[in-house]
Amino acid sequence: MFKLNLKIALRNLWKNKGYTIVNIGGLGTALAAFILVILYVTYEKGYDKDLPAYSRIYQVGRSLPDFKTEYTPPPLASAIKAHFPEVELSGRTKNHGFEFLISSDAGRIYARKTMQIDYEAAKMFNVRPEGGLIKAIDGRVSLYLPKHFLNELFPGQKIKFPQRIFLGPKAAAQAEQVSGTIAKTDAHSNLQFDAVAIGNDIGFASEDFEDNTFKTFVQLRTGADPVALQHKIDQFYKKELIKAGVPANDRRIANRSIIFLDPLENLHLRPMAGNDAGYKVVIALFGLGMLIMIIACINFTNLSIALATRRAKEVGVKKVMGAYRSSLTFQFLLEIFMQCVVALVIGLILAEIMLPWFNNTFDTPLSIWNGPKSLLWQLPLILLLVTAISGVYPALILSGFKPAAVLKGNLQTSYKTLWFRNSLLAGQFSIAIIFITGLLIVNHQLKYMREENTGFKPEQVVYMKSIVLFNDPGTFDELRKKLVKIPGINYATVASDIPDGSKVRTNTYKIEGREAAIDFLDVDFDYFETLGIGIKEGRLFSKEFNADVKASAILNETAVARYGLTDPVGKVIRGCNTDYKIVGVVKDFKSQGFEKAVEPTIYAINNPCGGMNKYRIMLNIDQSRMSVALAALRKQWPDINKLDGDDFRYEFVDELYGRLFKKQEQLQSVFFFAAILTILIALLGLFAFSAFTTGSRLKEISIRKVLGASNLQILQLLNSFFIRIILAANIIAWPVAYLLARGWLDMFAYRIAMPLFPFAVAGFVSGILTILIVSLQVRKAVKSNPVDALKYE
Repeated sequence: MFKLNLKIALRNLWKNKGYTIVNIGGLGTALAAFILVILYVTYEKGYDKDLPAYSRIYQVGRSLPDFKTEYTPPPLASAIKAHFPEVELSGRTKNHGFEFLISSDAGRIYARKTMQIDYEAAKMFNVRPEGGLIKAIDGRVSLYLPKHFLNELFPGQKIKFPQRIFLGPKAAAQAEQVSGTIAKTDAHSNLQFDAVAIGNDIGFASEDFEDNTFKTFVQLRTGADPVALQHKIDQFYKKELIKAGVPANDRRIANRSIIFLDPLENLHLRPMAGNDAGYKVVIALFGLGMLIMIIACINFTNLSIALATRRAKEVGVKKVMGAYRSSLTFQFLLEIFMQCVVALVIGLILAEIMLPWFNNTFDTPLSIWNGPKSLLWQLPLILLLVTAISGVYPALILSGFKPAAVLKGNLQTSYKTLWFRNSLLAGQFSIAIIFITGLLIVNHQLKYMREENTGFKPEQVVYMKSIVLFNDPGTFDELRKKLVKIPGINYATVASDIPDGSKVRTNTYKIEGREAAIDFLDVDFDYFETLGIGIKEGRLFSKEFNADVKASAILNETAVARYGLTDPVGKVIRGCNTDYKIVGVVKDFKSQGFEKAVEPTIYAINNPCGGMNKYRIMLNIDQSRMSVALAALRKQWPDINKLDGDDFRYEFVDELYGRLFKKQEQLQSVFFFAAILTILIALLGLFAFSAFTTGSRLKEISIRKVLGASNLQILQLLNSFFIRIILAANIIAWPVAYLLARGWLDMFAYRIAMPLFPFAVAGFVSGILTILIVSLQVRKAVKSNPVDALKYE
């Protein structure tokens, strides 16, 4: 019986090969997109999942009155381990924001992501150098480099550890030793580095509870309650701050919880002290993948039901011969399952073809065959679900025909499903309209982000890479004089940060009795002129005023608003044990992109707040003379920057700033692909469904032609049916698209108003495409000879 059912299934599929190709092709394409989405979601949610204690690792963070931060003081980790027995491991890490030059007699490399990590944190995150993780006896740290770095430093040599290397610029290099090599430097971890120094105490016995420059991680014992532990650490931390001299009524600690424990599984996509844009992109992609699968399943189901009438007599004969409904249902499900298997194979092939484009778009190393093992059970599950969703209802319809009715030629039972088929078609186009609308709104927002005034001019600013520090006011003057002598260079400055979206340091400042935590930047003369930032009140820093070097500050508009100041110039603001006189107010500029609102910020040339390193050199160069100026700069760089002139390295600030749009540009690319795919699947379904509908009404069309109906009247008759469905689809899609688009736009602090144009375009496009597709089918029917359709009547 199984062999017979298989033959019947193959015969029917071949007999209706046109519809079969549409069904399998549409489903296979949708499966390809869904497989890519599953791979991406699994990858993004898989950071550090290979760790044995993954579910028991937490990052310790601090909740301040105005923001949350992951940075904690150096003694906190060891204190937690000593006072709370439910903590199994407690460790620290510290990232260094600038590049380390590492050199030898034979080569040189730049480590861009250097990290210090203590022994317990290394153990927690399975950071193991080749040869094993060794606990140091003394307070030293051991430096480990990846193999490709060592191959560049010592080309063609057999390396014996420890190996001598040099850190820093050639003119002031510091001799160090490489203790070994390390393999764990991949990007699929929350700890990312290309050079790591491991030691027992990377805080070097510091007891300063106000030096918040470290990240602290804890690994709980099995069964420990993280909520209770969080409360206990919070109480302990407050006591330590009070011991360190912080008043008990300080706004940072009074009547509020400070410490929070953030699970490791949150850190990559939605950290408590950070941005959850990555998580929203993952959710959006998964939602897009699901919608594509739904529209493909709708297409499959609709065509399967539409073909039911062609199988009615077969069902009637089989039932008369004694076939049970269950066996008929199984037979039809087998046919659908076979189509789904073929579609899945096609989907895998298409996914493999599209994978390089996808990896390039999202900067991921995804692989189907060497990817996550979860795909081995996910694909069969997807196959079964698609078979069940797409096949159960059509199978029940097909197996439910009544023998007496269908063998008499009465096929009216099939029209009981007409409302359901129409609903599926409307739903299918609703999803396509949502995609079209969403794509246009995403394009609108990205266009706004590219063209809107950011408040500064990064397009003619060059960031010169250097590892020389200019923390002392005035030390940059000699370098500046040499730089501005080069034709084309208008301004030169140095600062602790560049406007590339990086989060800058924050500290508490007080003015007229009002206290608030605001961002602070350590800058130099010509900082605002270099970046083209406008002045609103007062003046900018000037060498004509000696006080500017020591005790002058400039605020941005948001900082003035934060403190509620009406006439800020001339007033005194205190922070970092220094009284600053406010000499000017600059206009806000979007240094952190469009997703975050401009932060209140103070700028000073002399900033004694801890942890500041002023080494980021920026040059304002005429765009028309950019190439000439860079060529001259390259030639003169060894003489200009004598301490670090061995390598000439630079980046354009506008390119660095443009990376802030990367996630949204990725979403735009996927939206474009998804919109094209959903429209294609919907049109394939409409093409096949309209062909079937037109074919089933061929006798009606012939009678109307005999009675004198014109071709235009018949076109209007058949098109009106589908136009009503498209109108219903638009009515359903518009409010859904509006809600989804509004939720996406809410991610941005600076965004467009909701445009109506995309909704109108989506409606117009869906209507025009429907008329074209249906008219192509009706054209064949109206050109046919009525005699051919009516000769048996």
